[in-house]
This record gives sequence, C-alpha cells and structure tokens, in this order.
Amino acid sequence: MAEPATPVSPESEIDSLIETDPPEIPKRLFFRIGDVAELAGLETHVLRFWESEFPNFSPKKTSTGQRQYRRKDVEAVLEIKRLLYTDGYTIAGARKVLRQRAKTKRRPPERRTQPALLFAEESSVNPKLLVAIKEELRAILTLLSRR
Repeated sequence: MAEPATPVSPESEIDSLIETDPPEIPKRLFFRIGDVAELAGLETHVLRFWESEFPNFSPKKTSTGQRQYRRKDVEAVLEIKRLLYTDGYTIAGARKVLRQRAKTKRRPPERRTQPALLFAEESSVNPKLLVAIKEELRAILTLLSRR
C-alpha cells in the first residue's frame, strides 16, 4: 500500500531554496544553463528572467543560441539568489545593491594633489625665484654631463 503524500508547506519550499553555504563552483571555463540551474537550485526559467532584470548578468550565447555561462556569471547568479531569497530584497532592491557595488569597484582611487612645498605655502612662492632655481639646476646638469 502506498504511503500518503505529506503536504508541503510554503515555508518548507522557501527553506529548501535558501542555502546557508554557497555551493562549490566546479573549475570549468563554461557552464550551460542546466548546469547553473542545478548548482543554484533554481529553475532555468528563473535564470532567463533574471537576465532581463539584472543588466550586470548576461551570459553569452553560442552560434547555436545556447547560453554560455562563465564563472563570473555563476557567481552573479548565486549573489542574486542570496540577495533575493536570503536577504529578502525585492528585485529592484537587489538591482540597486548590485549597481552600488559596481560603482564602488569602478571608482578610481583618489588622485593625489600636487605635493606641497616643504617650507613655504604655494601662495608665497615667488615665480621669478623658481625660474632662477630651474636655470641654475640646468647649468649644473650641463656641467656634470660634460665630464
């Protein structure tokens, strides 16, 4: 006699989607959509939907139209899944978080200002004095290069 099926609560379905540790990504160059779906524990239609919702997540397509995911794409899928399912963001909120992270990564390091003069303020420097020093240094350089 067959055992009666136990009802599945919505909470247990959500709990099954949420993983505490991200899965180990195999060391391969490319992944197919089915491989990525299996790694992330998602359906393939979810991945295709996310492609349209998250501009930073766009796998390449082969000449035959198959999606070709790279490691960074798989990592993006896992990050999006974490933001949506674990952290509780909406799609718009997750998109905003990812956009802010991308901005901080792209932001160039602060440029250094001109080095300050050691003993004088820039406003008190005499331009004629600087020209005279420059000429003297050139004269010294010429004398040294003759030897």
